[in-house]
Amino acid sequence: MATTCDRVHLYHRLTTRAKGFFWLGGGWTACKKIGMKHKLTVFGLALAAVVIAADQVSKWWMLQTYGDGGEGWLAATVTPFFNLVLVWNHGVSFGMFGQHGGTDHDTIMPYLLIALAAVLAAVVTRWLLRAEKSMEAAAFGLIIGGAIGNVIDRIRLGAVLDFLDFHIREWHYPAFNIADSAIVVGAGIILFLWGARAKTKA
Repeated sequence: MATTCDRVHLYHRLTTRAKGFFWLGGGWTACKKIGMKHKLTVFGLALAAVVIAADQVSKWWMLQTYGDGGEGWLAATVTPFFNLVLVWNHGVSFGMFGQHGGTDHDTIMPYLLIALAAVLAAVVTRWLLRAEKSMEAAAFGLIIGGAIGNVIDRIRLGAVLDFLDFHIREWHYPAFNIADSAIVVGAGIILFLWGARAKTKA
């Protein structure tokens, strides 16, 4: 079956011979770029789906295995520096802005956070459609998957389940989950790529 680029190539060969090879070559190159962007978009969305699946399965497993422990329960000590815990996060990633400040706060904040995450996912998806490198597409996919994974929690459970607890002696890093990790890694990759691009242009 002929691809879109094949059909475009044939059309130009039949209708634009008088315009010369260079014009045709330019059209063919542009078509190939469109095809590459489509592949990058599919790659990014597939990675987002993997993140969502891994995030939701891991949270389901935690609730099925340790769900009876209650809020803030130390579920398991895995290593001297890593625990599994159960923490319900009513804020954003890593528990930021999660303090409850009254009835209005408790009623409005979940909807605001869902809307914020939805907007973030939409904006990053738009960036994904413009990605020109596989690393960019991967980073955008990680962010999209992480944002949607936490939105699913807020809609289904009313809060986000955090369960990964890293610590040094008595100091504990804020508990997080796979979705949070994907967002942070994706954002880190983007900042690195954009920084490298800025240095190249300077």
